[in-house]
Amino acid sequence: MPSSTSQTTLNQPTPSPFQGLWLPLITPFDDASQVDHPRLAALTQHYSQAPQGLSGLVVCGSTGEAASLAEAEQQAVLDTVLAHTTLPVVMGLSGYHLGHTLERLAALASYPLAGWLVPAPHYIRPSQAGLQGWFERIADQAAAPLIVYDIPYRTGSTLSLATLLALAEHPRIQAIKDCGGDPAKTQALIEDGRLQVLAGEDAQIFSTLALGGHGAIAASAHWQTGRFARLLALLAAADLPAARVLWHSLQPMIHALFAEPNPAPIKALLAAQGHHLTLPLPHLLPHLREPMTMASPGLLQRLLTLDRAAG
Repeated sequence: MPSSTSQTTLNQPTPSPFQGLWLPLITPFDDASQVDHPRLAALTQHYSQAPQGLSGLVVCGSTGEAASLAEAEQQAVLDTVLAHTTLPVVMGLSGYHLGHTLERLAALASYPLAGWLVPAPHYIRPSQAGLQGWFERIADQAAAPLIVYDIPYRTGSTLSLATLLALAEHPRIQAIKDCGGDPAKTQALIEDGRLQVLAGEDAQIFSTLALGGHGAIAASAHWQTGRFARLLALLAAADLPAARVLWHSLQPMIHALFAEPNPAPIKALLAAQGHHLTLPLPHLLPHLREPMTMASPGLLQRLLTLDRAAG
């Protein structure tokens, strides 16, 4: 489906900023299952410190439990994060009703966002032409560039390589969070070069970057963020021997953090080890909103053991 707005009428694209390590920030909840804004502010400040090595933050993604947040809550989360960071911020924008999605986009049009993280419409499973039209309609109206969130196991739709290459022609569609599980498609997108390819599956960070990918959106980087940033720096410098050693040392924790549905393991670890974050508040709580459940006691013990072993 062709874009409804001629590309000649669009602003000229700026160089894409989507490189390096991006953190999909968790959303902390209090004992009443409300967004804990003081702790969210403290988390944002902590991860925004220069030594962490982050390129930016992603707000209201799947790790941020956006599906359990009302639109007003999502906007309040974004307000808190923007007020406590100088890093670029990308906002998640998901749904299956195009009109409502465009209304949401318009409501936040004045926000100083680095980009939008947009998945395919879930549940509907449209054709490839319908998927292309979905992203192009959103990109036509977006003031900030789009990161296509290719995650078939959450949306029920698989974006074909041909569709992604067609989307790459749109000046405001500049990157992809690659959770598609297709190494050949990943390689083809990297070789094409028009979309910046960000590893979206933490277990694929090394392979994506070694193939020439541009960065990662990594939930597990809530833990020892600096080591993940160092990994990406080594891969960018083509220092594969050093990167391989560091990558192997991160593997046990990455696997454990996804042994149960994300972000329960991450929240459990941060809650148990909150004093390591030197937050100016009592440490985080491990709460999630139903139907999500907290990490099992056995997994938490495994995470704590790995954390101690890693120093």
